[in-house]
Amino acid sequence: MTLANKITMFRVICIPVFIVLMYLEGTSMQIAALIVYVLGSVSDFLDGYIARHYNQVTDFGKFMDPLADKMLVITAMLMFVAQGRMPAWVLALVITREFAVSGLRLIAVEGGRVIAAAKSGKIKTASTMVCNILMLVPGLTNSTFDFVCSMIILVTTLYSGIEYFIVNRDVMNFKDM
Repeated sequence: MTLANKITMFRVICIPVFIVLMYLEGTSMQIAALIVYVLGSVSDFLDGYIARHYNQVTDFGKFMDPLADKMLVITAMLMFVAQGRMPAWVLALVITREFAVSGLRLIAVEGGRVIAAAKSGKIKTASTMVCNILMLVPGLTNSTFDFVCSMIILVTTLYSGIEYFIVNRDVMNFKDM
C-alpha cells in the first residue's frame, strides 16, 4: 500500500474516533474532536499531493480518496444535525448532490469518459471542511454563525453540483428513457 493510500485510510479511521469524541462531554473532548477533524481534513490535501508528486496514483486511491472525503464531511454534518446546529434539509441536499455527481461519473465511465474534479468541486470541499472546522471550535459558534456556515456549505455544494451537470450534460443520454 502506498503512503498516499495509507493517509487516505488514516482519514477513514479518524471518522469513528471523531464520532466518539463528539458524543463525549466537556471542552477537552470538543477540542479533541476538532483536532481529529482537522487532521482528517489536512490528510485530504496531503494524500493528493503525495499521490501526484511521487507518482503514487492508484485505482484504490481514485476510488477511496473521494469516498473518505465524503464520509468525513458528511459525518461532521450529521453530528451538527444531531446537535440541532444544522438543518437536516441542508445535509439532505448535500448528500443528494454527492449521489447525483457520483452517478453522473459512473455513467460517464461506462461511456469511456472520466469526469475530473472541477475547480468548483474543490472549492466546495475546501469551504465545507473550513466551515465544519469553524463550527467545531468550542465557544466560537452560535445559531447565526452555524446558519451562515450551513448556507456557505449549501451554496457551494449546489453550485458545484449544477456546474457538473451543465458542463457534462452530453453524458446524459435521454434517448434511453
